[in-house]
Amino acid sequence: MSNELVHILSPSSVAIIGASKNPTKRGYRSLRKLLDDGYAGAIYPINPNESEICGLRCLPDLGSLPGPVDLALVCTPAATVASVITECAAKGVRGAIVLAGGFGEAGDDGKQLEDAVLDAARAGGVRIIGPNTSGMFNTHKVCNLVGFSDLRKGSIGLLSQSGNMALSLVTEAQANGHVGLSTYVGVGNEADIRFDEYLDYFAADPNTSVVIAYVEGLKDGRRFLNALRRISLEKPVVIYKSGRTRAGRISAKSHTGALAGEYAVSEGVLRQAGAVLAHRSDEILPIAEALSLLPSLRSRHVAILADGGGHATIAADALAERGLVLAPLREETRRRLSAVLPPAASVVNPVDVAGGTDTDPAVFAACAEILLQDSMVDGLLISGLYGGYAVRFSPDLLAAEVDATNMIAAMARRFGKPVIVHSLYSCLPADQRPSPLIQMRRAGIPVHSSLEIAVRCIQALAEYGEMGRVCEALPTNGAKHGRVFGQVLARCRAEGRREVLEHEGRASLRDFGLDLAPALLAVDEQEAEEAFVHLGAQPVAMKIVSRDILHKTEVGGVKLNVANVASVRRRFVEIVHNAKAAVTNANVAGVLVTPMAAKGGVEVIAGVVRDAAYGHVMMFGLGGVFVEVLSDVVFRALPISRNDACAMLDEIKAQAVLDGVRGAAQVDRDALADLMVGISDFVEEFPEIDELDLNPILAYPDGLAVVDVRILLTASSTARSPEKIGIEA
Repeated sequence: MSNELVHILSPSSVAIIGASKNPTKRGYRSLRKLLDDGYAGAIYPINPNESEICGLRCLPDLGSLPGPVDLALVCTPAATVASVITECAAKGVRGAIVLAGGFGEAGDDGKQLEDAVLDAARAGGVRIIGPNTSGMFNTHKVCNLVGFSDLRKGSIGLLSQSGNMALSLVTEAQANGHVGLSTYVGVGNEADIRFDEYLDYFAADPNTSVVIAYVEGLKDGRRFLNALRRISLEKPVVIYKSGRTRAGRISAKSHTGALAGEYAVSEGVLRQAGAVLAHRSDEILPIAEALSLLPSLRSRHVAILADGGGHATIAADALAERGLVLAPLREETRRRLSAVLPPAASVVNPVDVAGGTDTDPAVFAACAEILLQDSMVDGLLISGLYGGYAVRFSPDLLAAEVDATNMIAAMARRFGKPVIVHSLYSCLPADQRPSPLIQMRRAGIPVHSSLEIAVRCIQALAEYGEMGRVCEALPTNGAKHGRVFGQVLARCRAEGRREVLEHEGRASLRDFGLDLAPALLAVDEQEAEEAFVHLGAQPVAMKIVSRDILHKTEVGGVKLNVANVASVRRRFVEIVHNAKAAVTNANVAGVLVTPMAAKGGVEVIAGVVRDAAYGHVMMFGLGGVFVEVLSDVVFRALPISRNDACAMLDEIKAQAVLDGVRGAAQVDRDALADLMVGISDFVEEFPEIDELDLNPILAYPDGLAVVDVRILLTASSTARSPEKIGIEA
């Protein structure tokens, strides 16, 4: 763990700069909270206009501090902060929480203020939380510099770019009555300490078992992903990423000054790095609670134990909609269930006790044990009125239901399988909630009033379990030193162009080892004829090659199924004429001649784009004209592994198209995965690439055909050494 963040987030001394006697000011509330909660460290109020606040001697300035201080809470206006940080540095203050807004999130003037604060901090070795932050608390250190009341100690860490979201989660935890938090940080503008550093802190923090992160935008998405990969191998991280819509992204930019980016990109790369994503604000805390209490699912096979057909059916639907599977029960399991339940009961999954527990809740425990003993069952959802039998039927059932609760909790631990309870009585106020439900939660079994939330928590346990089985270190596939593309780069620089012409791109990818059909560039009719003959005099496709023409078909620059020499020569003339007629002074390099792809095949797209937050990301989805119409695409950060590629194939919505519809054969997923990993390696080898687009790719049952290749270089591509690009000096 970074020692500097330990001292800052678990401080043994705190200075409050701008301490106040005004109860409405943060400089008063934070000081009062430290005293009321019994913070054991040294507290130094600083205000030149006061001699005493809350019974503590008030110092006139930072220079009057008796020695170094771990953390300063800066409660002064934005315009004063840079000079305050300079004073902190002179006195050996390790870190500072800057509460004020009006920095980078407020525009250019605010950005200048933020830069001045950062310069002062770096010059003096002071680390900054914020600015534009709600503060920080550490319940295990009893250090609350936010002012939230009634904080419960626990094992869930919290990072948030929204003070209101933090308050919402803290309030929800209080209403839950059992969930506790470890450390909270209002990340703010990330001017200095960034998300990835906080993740590393939580990874090493012994008081934290799960982390929640509310993220609007990231200043360094790539570093965040690397830190997320590290921590998620040991501790779950639940992320709610806002900015799904254009309106949300604009709001996030004005709130924190960070770019929210396209949500589809964030969703793919965060999941790739090991995050469990929450898509609704009301599921964030329940997911974190489940991950903090229960083992992950070994598979997606779940059993449902219900005391009514309605709840059993709704639960089955909810599981299926979340990609979970009703575990097929073994014959022995069904036989044992039949022995303890009435004849009307359903002993296939979902199990409906059909009134068999109305007079004896112990039967519920017996059924739960039978189901958990089944090797086909990896998790159990109890749904219905469990916990409320004494309320619904007779107070005499209370003791038996409490005993059943204790037995279920004990067997969940014994079998090492997660159990989650959905009870309609869980929605009652805390002072009216039946004691069996309170006891169930005390025993470490989550209890929910919403069946959908309960199922979402089970899904999260499955997701985290799967991540643990496939999570890998960043792939290092080894440099391949593409000689041809090195030469192409040199030519592009010499000609001052970003556009890699298609024949150059194809040759480069083939040289790098990717499976592309041969293609030849013809600059006149004779070369077109020679290319046709060289390719076996088979039907060919002919396409204009010009840095000025992106959409070739729209200008008449593509001719297909050209099958003889006379047609090849005629089509060459037509293509060049059409291109020059459509685009004045078009720079025409020639016409590409390539064998026609086989008929049929599923059109898909694979490519790489440069995301503002995460750097190069791989995209895959349905291709051709469908890519813009359906937007059925998924993303991963580079470099990708083969597991990443296979996961991308599994995630697009149009799975039926890849698997074959109306009797069609399944596409060659291995060939697609190989191509995607090869593209990743290629772009990793040549970071000068800004975009790479293979669209469409025709995917067949055996192999594939890349129809179009487009590569665009960065505007500021820099020269690389001859050794790196594989050409002679």
